[in-house]
Parts: sequence; structure tokens; C-alpha cells
Amino acid sequence: MQTPVHDVVGIGFGPSNLALAVALEEAHGAAADAVFFEKQPAFGWHRGMLIDGATMQVHFLKDLATLRNPASPYSFLAYLHAKGRLVDFVNHKTMFPTRLEFHDYLEWAAAAFAGRVRYGAEVVALRPHDAGTLEVVVRRDDELETHLTRNVVIAAGLEPVLPEDVRPGERIWHTEDLLTRLEERPGWSPRRVVVVGAGQSAAEAAEHLHRTFPRTEVCAVFARYGYSPADDSSFANRIFDPQAVDHYYAAPDEVKRLLFDYSRNTNYSVVDLDLIDELYRRSYAEKVAGAERLRILNASRVLEVKEAPGAVRMRVGFLPTGETEDLDADAVVYATGYRERDPFDLLGEAGSLCRTGPDGRPLVERDYRIATEPGCEWGVYLQGATEHSHGIASSLLSMTAVRTGDIVRSMGRRTAPLTQEAR
Repeated sequence: MQTPVHDVVGIGFGPSNLALAVALEEAHGAAADAVFFEKQPAFGWHRGMLIDGATMQVHFLKDLATLRNPASPYSFLAYLHAKGRLVDFVNHKTMFPTRLEFHDYLEWAAAAFAGRVRYGAEVVALRPHDAGTLEVVVRRDDELETHLTRNVVIAAGLEPVLPEDVRPGERIWHTEDLLTRLEERPGWSPRRVVVVGAGQSAAEAAEHLHRTFPRTEVCAVFARYGYSPADDSSFANRIFDPQAVDHYYAAPDEVKRLLFDYSRNTNYSVVDLDLIDELYRRSYAEKVAGAERLRILNASRVLEVKEAPGAVRMRVGFLPTGETEDLDADAVVYATGYRERDPFDLLGEAGSLCRTGPDGRPLVERDYRIATEPGCEWGVYLQGATEHSHGIASSLLSMTAVRTGDIVRSMGRRTAPLTQEAR
């Protein structure tokens, strides 16, 4: 019996490939044969940072579909209508839903594609099968299975980063796991927790710990003199416009570097101004009361960290003077960001037929397809790991709806049988 050939295999099923499933459905309906493999046992997106009250930094219209198809039945507004909260949300007069509500929206949309997703399944290898198809090797329930496909879309997400000499442990965490770690400790009442980092996740973690544990000292350690506000002004936000990706992609390398550096303060190591003001208000109120529980160790750096029985022992250095302070903490939370996963870790044998640039990274075409050697008719598309080629916005939620539309149109042009007219 001949093995069926999928039109699309998606690696990962977070917001990016969920948006791809929506775009495929709206362009080709049941004609598209797509299957998605997700390592997690169920849909989930940064569950460890779904802090009560934390809001999205993205306008609600930059959802899975609206910027590509304002009439989509999978938009955030369609979700609100289905949940009976559309009028309530409008009355709330906000453009930024809570992260918990947006996660619920994503789960609502993901449920519509449950038949196309294999949870608890990890793609472990990609191999060329012939000129037009790839073999996708998947591990499920400790068994390997092989699928054939004309296209692969990699949306494996980001991986958390810790300092080079730091290893996660029972008391050393990354913010990715913050709520998960706290849920493992019901009734916990730590004496001191240290948060390392100066970005949005660091500020949110410090705020949450300070609010949740009223007898705990929370130390925020970062090298800056203070939290820096995110530039979300109207003109700065143009870097997240779909047209900005076209401009960035076509620009010379030196202009790419300039544009990227100019735009860093829209997304990297910056904090919403309202949250900065709230943390400052608390810090000042505690100074007035003479009982500082929120300590801001600014212009400082962690020089040494060691997990010991019952505590984490840290040495923190004040950069201007070189003075040091030793801290014993019940836990240290590193908000030290994420990095893009290297696509070649997944490409396997198929990677030998993928072209690279001078920096060794994949050569990515405007439609997010990795350029391949002549004779390869199959396609590998990236949702992520494209900042170097498509700019700071290319892999963010802001661009998801438009990006997946570009990918679906590209697959429709290049491969059969995705031939049904777009609706």
C-alpha cells in the first residue's frame, strides 16, 4: 500500500502553526492535507508566565487571522462573540487583553483543529524521499513512524536562555517555568527570592512574587540603572507593519543592522511603562514606611551563584564601585530571555540540500522558504529564526496572520494538489 503524501507537515503547534492551520483552512478548506506534530501533551503557550493580570503587549486585532482576513471566523472578535463577551470587552475600552484571556482564545481556536494535531509527538528527523517529498520521522509513545509530505513548516518556538555558567535546578529557575514551579510549592513562604533581568518578564516576575508572597523580600538584580520603557509609540510601531518586512528583506546588510538596532527598544529588554510605574510606586511606598521588601539592585551583576542545601547562595557586584553583597535566597528566577532554535537541528539529512548564507544560517527567501539546491521541489518554511533576513517583527505574534498567509500562498503556487481556489 502506497504511503499517502501530506501537503503540509507542521513541526510544533503553538500560535504560529495554529495560525497556519487557520490560513490553510480559509484558503483551501478540506482540500489541504495538513498534519501537525506537537511535543506537548496538549495545547499550551507560555503557561509558566500566565500571570494573573498580566496583559498582552500586542493589539487584539493582531490575532491569528484579522490582518490577513478581517472576516475570519477564527479572529479574537469571533472568539469574544462565541463566548458571549463581545459587548463586555468593548465596554472595557482596552486594546490589550490579559494574557490569560488571549491564551483561552488560542485554546478555543486550537480546538477546531484537534483532528489535525498529534500531541505528544516529536519530529526527530527530516530526510529527502525524492525530488518532491520529504520523509518526516516522528516519535510517538516511544515508537517511530514515518510520514511523507510536500512541505514542512517549522515553528518550534524559542528556547530559554540561562547565563553560560548557570544550570537550572530545584531552586534555580527560568521565568518560562515560574508559575509551574510555584504551583509545585503550595503553602510556600520564602524568605527571599531574587529575580535577574531587566525586561518585561523580569518585571512581571518581580511584581507577581512581591504581590503573591507578602512576607517575602524580592530582590531585582540588573545591570541597567533602571527598567527601560518599551517604545510602543505609533511611529515606532511601524516596524511591525507587514510592509516593513518587505523593506527589511530588500535592504543591504548594513541597513538591516541599522534598522534592527534602531528597533531593539520596541521588543528587547524593555518594560511596559505602567508596570515600571507600579513597581516604583511600591518601592517608594516601602521606603516611606521604613520596611523595604522590594529591593532594586540596579547597576549590578550576579558574580556567582551556587545551589546549596536549603538555599541558593549568590554574590552580587555593584558595577560602579565594585562592592559586592552576598545573598542567600530560597530561589533565583532568571529572566534572561530566549533564543531562536537552530533550524538545522531539525533539518537533519534534508539540511544538506538547504543553502546557507556567509554566516552559516539558512538562506531564507521572502516567502519564508529555505532556499534549496536545484532539483528540490519540496519546501521547508520557517516560522521563527528569520530575524536576520526578515527583521525584528518577522517571527513575532504581530506578524503571524500575514506571515502564514504568505506561506500558504507560496505553497499554493509551488506544489500540487493545493489547487482549490482561495475563498
